[in-house]
Formats: sequence, C-alpha cells, structure tokens
Amino acid sequence: MFKSKIIGMGYSVPENIITNHDLSKIMDTSDDWIQSRSGIKERRWATDNVTTSDLAYNACKQTIENSKINPIDIDMIIVGTLSSDYFFPGVSAQLQEKLNLKNVGAFDIKAACSAFIYSISIADQFIRTGAAKTILVVGAETQTKLIEKSTEGRDVAVLFGDGAGAAILTRSDSKSEILSTHLHSDGKHLKDLWMEAPGTNKDSWIDDPINLSKFTPKMNGREVFRNAVTRFPEVINEALFANDLDIDDVKYIVPHQANYRISEAIAKKLNVKMDKVVSNIHKYGNTTAASIPIALAEAVEMKKISTGDIIILAAFGAGFTWASAAIRW
Repeated sequence: MFKSKIIGMGYSVPENIITNHDLSKIMDTSDDWIQSRSGIKERRWATDNVTTSDLAYNACKQTIENSKINPIDIDMIIVGTLSSDYFFPGVSAQLQEKLNLKNVGAFDIKAACSAFIYSISIADQFIRTGAAKTILVVGAETQTKLIEKSTEGRDVAVLFGDGAGAAILTRSDSKSEILSTHLHSDGKHLKDLWMEAPGTNKDSWIDDPINLSKFTPKMNGREVFRNAVTRFPEVINEALFANDLDIDDVKYIVPHQANYRISEAIAKKLNVKMDKVVSNIHKYGNTTAASIPIALAEAVEMKKISTGDIIILAAFGAGFTWASAAIRW
C-alpha cells in the first residue's frame, strides 16, 4: 500500500463582491441581521459569463503551478460540485479538455458541502492501491445562479457565495500523508436541504406551466444547524480516535464554511479556542464544495501551515452528508 499527500493547492473566486448592504437593497435584510446569524460580511457572486468550470479551471492552473508538477503527470480528475455547467456531463470532463489532459479518468462527486472531503477520500484510495499516482481534486460552485435573490429566498440567499479550490494529491515518500478519512450520510434528512429540480422524478419539475420555485435551493435552517453542531464534533473526534491523536496535537481544524455560529459551537464542544478553527466565511460566505479547499489554500498561502502540522478537515451538508479527514502536512 502506498500513502498519499497534498503537494499543492490553489483557489479562484469571482471578482464580483456582494456586501450585506448590497443585499439589503434587493431584499428585506440588513448587515446586522446577516452578521449576527452567520458571521458573513460579503460574498462573491459569479456573473452571467462566469461558469463553475471557469472558476475550477483557474483554481486548477494555480494549483498545478504551486505544485511544481508537469500537468501530464496528472492521471485522474475528481470534482466536487452541485452546480455544474450542465445537467451532464460533469465539470471534470470540461477540465480534462481545458487542461489538455489526454484520456485521463474524470468524474464528479455530488455530495454537496462534504464533496471535497469525499473526493479527497476517493483520491487517497486510488493512490493507496496504486491505481493512480497523481490526482487533481477540485471543489467548485456557482450555486448563487440558482438561489432566489429576494425576501422570500432570503434565508438561503444571504449565506451562499461562489468559488473554487483545488489540490494535487500524489504518492508520499515522507511523513506527510492523508492519515485517514471518514464519510457518513443520513438520507432521511433529504428535504431539509435540497433542490427539487431538475431531476428525473416525475413530480420534480415537469409541470405545465413549469414551477420555477422547484429550481431553487430550500433549507430548513434550524434542522441543519441542530444536526451540524452534533455531527461536526463527532466526525472530528472520529478522525482523532482513528489516529490516536488528541485535539492538542492538531494545528488547525478547517471546517466547511457553513456558518460562523456553527464554527463557534464546534470550538466550544471540542474545548478549543477559535484561533484553532480556520474561518474565512466573513468574506466568501458558504461556497459549499469549494469552501474547504479555498480556506485550506488561503491558510497555505499565508504560511500558517508548516510541514508536519496535523490538520483536520470536517464538513456537513445536504444529504445529510458529513465527513472528516486527518492530514499530516
């Protein structure tokens, strides 16, 4: 069995900044209302001419450059997204073509906010078994094109942003490695965070006339929050236990940027200070599958993470899905 490690990261966000004050002009909300409930001050919204694959491609170019590898060494692409350019095929196929990676395996993972960790886990297994050597893993979203930007859709619209983050995983010949990954789901909560259409269910959207409200995300915020503050600490502790680690051994926890209040609740349950929890939600909002790689890439860019540091990634989202990964950098 081989080991895998992350050798480089990158990210890309749209130039279009949307502040809380901007939102107050198009819906019944305020900066105080949004910040007090989420910690978000601003987010990036992709314009009509910017697609998920565009952001993913920009993040990938930066990642490849930072990894100092030859792109032809990449033998697989895995993309986590719920807002692909088309219903099918996936963003991974578009990246394969844009990056000119001849005939490599490429597929998308649709696990919402947990999709980047799910993708890391899959990449780790491919490398461990020798089926692949170097894998490009991406989380990318332009989900704000789907949200209802009005008072009626406020509970969702104020939270979400767009962006992409990426990592290169390759075989490790050092102590740096993906130590373990842990994946979970509970489908009974499907409709607490979902988008009904488009889909092949006969009731999902083929109406006359078409019910456009089915094409926007819906969220039971109270139920999502309640489950998130339970599952996040559980799955983080699972990663610690699997590797005989104590929370004091961890340099940073990098959670999915769902809500700053959730991050505070996680820190309280784990009895750690917030300076151990990486957070950038104040400037990007919830970028779903992109949030962990963006936050991790920024931390690397700012030289917060050093060789040998123990990092825990953790996510919770639609499905419900939740996941964690323990990494020795």
